[in-house]
Amino acid sequence: MIMRGRRFWYLDVGEGTPVLALHGTFGRAEIHRPLAGIFGPGYRLLALDQRGHGRSSHGGDFSREAFVEDAATFLQAIGPAIVFGHSLGGVNAYQLAARHPDLVRAMIIQDIGAVTDEPEVAQPVLDISSWPRFTRTREEFVEFFADFPAVDYFLASLVETPDGWRMLYDYDDMMAVQQGNVGHWWDDWHGSSCPALLLRGSLSPFVSEAHAQDMLKRPNTQLVDFPGSGHWLHDDDPTRFAEAVRSFTGQIS
Repeated sequence: MIMRGRRFWYLDVGEGTPVLALHGTFGRAEIHRPLAGIFGPGYRLLALDQRGHGRSSHGGDFSREAFVEDAATFLQAIGPAIVFGHSLGGVNAYQLAARHPDLVRAMIIQDIGAVTDEPEVAQPVLDISSWPRFTRTREEFVEFFADFPAVDYFLASLVETPDGWRMLYDYDDMMAVQQGNVGHWWDDWHGSSCPALLLRGSLSPFVSEAHAQDMLKRPNTQLVDFPGSGHWLHDDDPTRFAEAVRSFTGQIS
């Protein structure tokens, strides 16, 4: 689809209450396909390849405003939705709720805080300048990512081209995406009143226990901790993840 002068690709599965899924940096919409089975019948999963990612347009503006307005424009054509966001997508989700409250029925925020440059976050911006841009074989990329957490998350954006294997995104874009996501966003976190579920991995560096408790002071907010899980807690503990999401959505009228 063409939206705000840019091309966007999105996943559309099921019928019923809309659920907009927003991936993290280096991700793509396709990784959220399993959410359709978690939400189940009666929900329509819409997962967006956000700007610079997947098969959506690359380049341009990667400010907070750009990401939020993309999601808002998308939902203006769909209607109010439950918004699920992981990492970068989580910031986009709660900023969308604050700035366009009429479009967000409820939000599920996975492992990202209201401040994205806290001292305990060792690398709010990951330098990817040394990552391979092309390889002759898929296995070379697999070997490169072997020591990364959630290897499949990164490999999901790997595609074959006539010139070799590469990621679906531009590396300079990803640096700009990360830099634009760094900041203190408390006003946005407190700026909406819709029901919110915060999911936190105990081993993740992105949301400390103390920070999560501060976020819990927002009215109409629930917190579920995932002991022994990291940033990709949906992979680390899929059963608990599914139970938490279904319990929360079951409370939304």
